Amino acid sequence: MKTKQKIIFATGNSDKLKEVRMILKDSDYEIVSMKEAGIDLTIVEDGETFEENALIKARAVSAASGVIAMADDSGLEIDCLGKAPGVHSARFMGEHTSYDVKNAAILEKLSSVPDEERTARFVCAIATVFPDGKQLVCRETMEGRIAREVEGKNGFGYDPIFFLPEYGCTSASLTPEEKNRISHRGKALRTMCALLKDRQEDERS
Repeated sequence: MKTKQKIIFATGNSDKLKEVRMILKDSDYEIVSMKEAGIDLTIVEDGETFEENALIKARAVSAASGVIAMADDSGLEIDCLGKAPGVHSARFMGEHTSYDVKNAAILEKLSSVPDEERTARFVCAIATVFPDGKQLVCRETMEGRIAREVEGKNGFGYDPIFFLPEYGCTSASLTPEEKNRISHRGKALRTMCALLKDRQEDERS
């Protein structure tokens, strides 16, 4: 059996790590958590874009470990709110505020906004940083709109208020497998795997 190459994924979010491992389970890489790698860092995500924040995290973990590190930065952009909460999605209304409270606040804010103006997207930027300092970055999105009410028990974060018109439900109502097939993170991780494969082939040639 081929030995999988280890990549430390720079997150402390157990839900996100579980999702990443599920998406990459058939890839050539073994995803190791920061905790499993013995890395305890406080990383200040002060970038102005999803790509900058993903790179900040991946660079810090690669520098601390001396191995390949991968990170994502993802969030929700709501068009009628000027693409807020955007890069501040995790810190919207305070980092320790529950998503039940955050989601309720967004629904209240958009209570009088018609469906056609509730367009939104989930954005995910993935960065991979190598010990030699080289880096790969990609971005993918999942388009939808803000629902009228909370719906669904799957997923996490803003999933219960993110409505997918083509499915007639929120992303929290999809099975994990369905969500990973179409999600911003699923698409970004698969794109990153393709970039990693290209890099390996370039190194061999």
